[in-house]
Amino acid sequence: MKNIYLVAIIAAVLVSGMTSCGGKKDKGGDMKSELQTFIKKYEDTIKPVMKEYTTAMWNSEISGKEEDYAKVEEIGIRYTKIFTNKDDFALLKKIKDAGGVKDSLLDRELTVLFNAYQRNQVDEKKLEEIIGMETSIAKKMNTYRAVTEKGDTITDNDVEEILSASKDSKQLEDTWKAHKKVGQVVSADIIALVKKRNEVAKDLGYNNYHEMSLKLSEQDPAEIEKLFNELDDLTRDGFAKLKGQIDSFLSKRYNVPVADLKPWHYQNRFFQEAPRIYTLDLDKYYKDKDLVKLTADYYASLGMDVQDIIDRSDLFEKKGKNQHAFCIDIDNEGDVRVLCNVKQNYKWMNTMLHEFGHASYDKYISRDLPFTLRDPAHTFTTEAIAMMFGRLASNAQWIQDMMGISNDEKAKIRDEAYKYTRLEQLVFSRWSQVMYRFEKGLYENPDQDLNKLWWDLVEKYQLVKKPEGRNEPDWASKIHIATSPCYYHNYHLGELLASQLNHYICQNILKTDDVNGASYYNNKEVGKYLMENVFAPGSKYPWNEMIKRATGEELTAKYYAEQFVEGL
Repeated sequence: MKNIYLVAIIAAVLVSGMTSCGGKKDKGGDMKSELQTFIKKYEDTIKPVMKEYTTAMWNSEISGKEEDYAKVEEIGIRYTKIFTNKDDFALLKKIKDAGGVKDSLLDRELTVLFNAYQRNQVDEKKLEEIIGMETSIAKKMNTYRAVTEKGDTITDNDVEEILSASKDSKQLEDTWKAHKKVGQVVSADIIALVKKRNEVAKDLGYNNYHEMSLKLSEQDPAEIEKLFNELDDLTRDGFAKLKGQIDSFLSKRYNVPVADLKPWHYQNRFFQEAPRIYTLDLDKYYKDKDLVKLTADYYASLGMDVQDIIDRSDLFEKKGKNQHAFCIDIDNEGDVRVLCNVKQNYKWMNTMLHEFGHASYDKYISRDLPFTLRDPAHTFTTEAIAMMFGRLASNAQWIQDMMGISNDEKAKIRDEAYKYTRLEQLVFSRWSQVMYRFEKGLYENPDQDLNKLWWDLVEKYQLVKKPEGRNEPDWASKIHIATSPCYYHNYHLGELLASQLNHYICQNILKTDDVNGASYYNNKEVGKYLMENVFAPGSKYPWNEMIKRATGEELTAKYYAEQFVEGL
């Protein structure tokens, strides 16, 4: 996951692709020098504070120490206050109302800065409260360790390992419930935070924080709703067919009737990843392998040097450390880092390829761009790159390229590997429906029965039954709801774009119709295409314009359907 904790805070500013307010007038251009003077002052102010802030976040995620989280909160408040300055906003508004400036790049900076300041023209006390609440919840969740009935303390990696490997239904239930108890620790805090975020959104003229978040990232809520309804229609029948195969397999594995399968039988905490229903064991290809070296070697084969990023990163488990994975750009000047908790298995190979996709994007954004535009075109465009590369961990051609398996072995695993990838995609697609719709409902009415809302959605979209009589805040055990609000739908938009980019690369660079077989290995033309057409432009263009320039079309779901739904 790209680290969007910074942009999760309402003050987060360097968010690309925002829409401006007010009608356009003829650009007189006579305020260009005034805007340039402001931007110079802004950059001199923001650069050191941003670096101090992101560095503090990095340190806190690694150490888990109280004093490090306190520093994040203190600097975060200081960072936020830069964008609450009324005089600065008045100047930007004056230039905007005058029609902006003729210089298109400078005018783009004006749009980004105007919206960044506009979203912060609210009560500073509320912003400080939000930062404090977010920091407190993040600390509780990152340092929480599940405790089993036997009294064993287990990490999230341990939880995932038990859920995927054990055949003991009692142990699975115990482990799943032990993990879910983190929801009881933070649920009340999250509801309070949601209400505070909604207050800020309403102060700015929005109905709720969810609506505001979408609109300020150039996404029309009605269009996103329409897209997710279309994706629901697109994947519903195919998923139901695959879900029947999953249930049949799991019923035999656990010696439990299909009707009695529970959430803890689906081999991960949220049924967001594909259960291992096929005979193909992807883990065996990564056992005893150096996943860090594999990652470095692969990206180098595309002409993308990530060794400097690896040298700055923290890639293995530590006490108190955040148990998840993210990439963070410390300074928009090249200090890009990745946090992982690597184990020698398929999941972490996928994760390493994913996170270093984010990292490559950040590294190769052009430094000739103004500081304010040195971000991806949109959060989902960096997710697309991460997902496109993450998919390769289950790609038979990639496994041969990187691990040297024989042609016979590649042929033997190719179809199974594709079926696994397709299952992953459709399982995740249904999970993303749950997350998108739960967050939308959460912000529309945080006082409703959220436990019921969560399980109603899980049952409808994932076809998983709620354990009889269960009434716990299981929704609150998903960290993204607290620390990465209204973001999850971007993962699915990222999957759509990943398929669109893959289609373009296959057709125009690799000259192949095999959209499921390409690994891009050792093809510097693929690397050059991505670096020049996707990474380098940063947020110079609105996201759909960047996509059209790079692929010839605006974002579409047809290539995702071509890759994963057709033929089911």
